[in-house]
Amino acid sequence: TGECRAKFEGHTQRVTGVAFDTRGTQLASCGCDYAIRVWDVASGTCRAELKGHTGRVRSVVWSNDDTKLATGSEDRTLRLWDIKQGQQCSRPLEGHTDFVTCVAFSADNSQLASSSDDGNVRVS
Repeated sequence: TGECRAKFEGHTQRVTGVAFDTRGTQLASCGCDYAIRVWDVASGTCRAELKGHTGRVRSVVWSNDDTKLATGSEDRTLRLWDIKQGQQCSRPLEGHTDFVTCVAFSADNSQLASSSDDGNVRVS
């Protein structure tokens, strides 16, 4: 219907990406404040704030099993986050020479694709 059913407030700057988990119960958002937030859709509360990027976060995506998030940033890195632990799973993934613009998991979560303003697509 186009009617606003919920509003999630908490980022301190522009929001650049959003993604629902597979069940539609959690929403992840990212933005120019370098943060990723995980929201409970039903209550509208922020369940986690993930920090680690040193540049604006442009892209966020859930793994297909809803246990991880992947993010891409203007700091030229991808980061994997464990949602239950509320922290990074590993060191940042590097290789792009310009801003990371989009990230995507493969169907079995074994691969992560990223695109960048450097004109390349990388698969990790």
